[in-house]
Amino acid sequence: MHTQSAREKPVRLRAGTIGKLPEVVSVPSYDRSGIETGIVHFGVGGFHRAHQAMYVDRLLELGEAREWGICGVGVLPSDRRMRDVMHEQDCLYTLSVTHPDGTWQTRVIGSIVEYLYAPDDPEAVLGKLADEHTRIVSLTITEGGYNFSAATGEFDAHNPAIVADLAPGAVPATAFGLIVEALARRRERGLAPFTIMSCDNIEGNGHVARSTFTAFARLRDPDLADWIDRTGAFPDSMVDRITPATTAETAAEVTHRSSVDDRWPVVTEPFTQWVLEDDFPLGRPAYEKAGVQPVDAVAPYELMKLRLLNASHQAMCYFGYLSGYRLVHEVAQDPVFVRFLLRYMDTEATPTLRPVPGVDLGEYKRTLIERFANPAIRDTLARLCADSSDRIPKWLLPVVRSQLRTGGDISCAAAVVASWARYAEGVDEQGEPIDIVDPLRDDLVALARAQRTEPTAFLSDRTVFGDLVEEPRFVEAYRAALRSLHQHGARATVEVLAEWP
Repeated sequence: MHTQSAREKPVRLRAGTIGKLPEVVSVPSYDRSGIETGIVHFGVGGFHRAHQAMYVDRLLELGEAREWGICGVGVLPSDRRMRDVMHEQDCLYTLSVTHPDGTWQTRVIGSIVEYLYAPDDPEAVLGKLADEHTRIVSLTITEGGYNFSAATGEFDAHNPAIVADLAPGAVPATAFGLIVEALARRRERGLAPFTIMSCDNIEGNGHVARSTFTAFARLRDPDLADWIDRTGAFPDSMVDRITPATTAETAAEVTHRSSVDDRWPVVTEPFTQWVLEDDFPLGRPAYEKAGVQPVDAVAPYELMKLRLLNASHQAMCYFGYLSGYRLVHEVAQDPVFVRFLLRYMDTEATPTLRPVPGVDLGEYKRTLIERFANPAIRDTLARLCADSSDRIPKWLLPVVRSQLRTGGDISCAAAVVASWARYAEGVDEQGEPIDIVDPLRDDLVALARAQRTEPTAFLSDRTVFGDLVEEPRFVEAYRAALRSLHQHGARATVEVLAEWP
């Protein structure tokens, strides 16, 4: 294994230094200078760079997809740092795959060829989107980025950012405003709409994207909305690769192992999967040559991933954090938690799934536990606990509702919701403060702190839970778990739940 010696100075990553990188680092063999942008991507973070951009890089290595380079777009204040890093590094970055045995494979990814920060120059973003060469607009804008209520499915027209973008003469600032304005320009020019490809962890993400973008367009111009709905394509997709946030320690480890000075490296697991509905009227890269699975129907794969992987992340994160763990692999190596996770997956999630062509669900679940337990990933429970009001309603509560309809077991799922409620009190079992990261933080913490005297207070937020507070079987299981959490603690509660026939 190559590691940086005391005499080696790390090589600053940019286009002009590719030839100076050590042999242990794989680099693009293709000429990036002639790559044309065909994909505009909103939300360039760690996951996009470990997943969709990696697949296009694979195709470029095969001599394919030279008209499918990626232009990244940032719209949020937090995207300024990505703008700076992308510009400094000529849109290059390292992707390190960390294996359970401790080995690393590091590659420079070259498929992102441009990066635009919308607040700097919204017109540049609109021009890129309206360009006839742009045929796909892809999205990793998080579950909360689609601006709809998980309880009602309705688009939030009262969101101040949406209201501002709909004001007459407004310069668009949101993904909705930018994309719909670009579609309007394409329509005026006689160009077909680009395909909008959601890559976020939402059930029916293509349907959600269609619903929310046409809802925004309808508020602006009903005829435009009809044109987008009639002629636009919004394929469903299922994406999977555990990619923790890059920490200073992660970046230092990449530099130590590779002698590359990358200002924002990505570290990820070996496993990767992308199941994609094959609906691209203007064409697409030959994704199947890079390992993507184009299918007619994504839904079975999507439900499998959301309800087994994503919901299991929620099942372990609050209980694990309250039990004193801070890293995901620590929880997944604890036999008590493994039994609890398998009980949830086997008795509650799996009965809600459809048949998944070509997948052995038993093997898939065993593989999930192995992936969670990979110590090289060093994924944090705090990352999984963040933005729960966006995640729980989309990943876990559909399992609860399905099981309530069929009379199935909900013990574990109800306990997970209770563990979130306990976590949201903002103080751990040692009396130490918990940093609650959630768009509804203030409301949720107030409700959670009221539950010591009013046990169903947390469930009263109907924007998150809908009418679940009116479901006696769920409320009974929830209250029992919450009572156990308060009286006996998280680990003792998990131990009881883990002991099933």
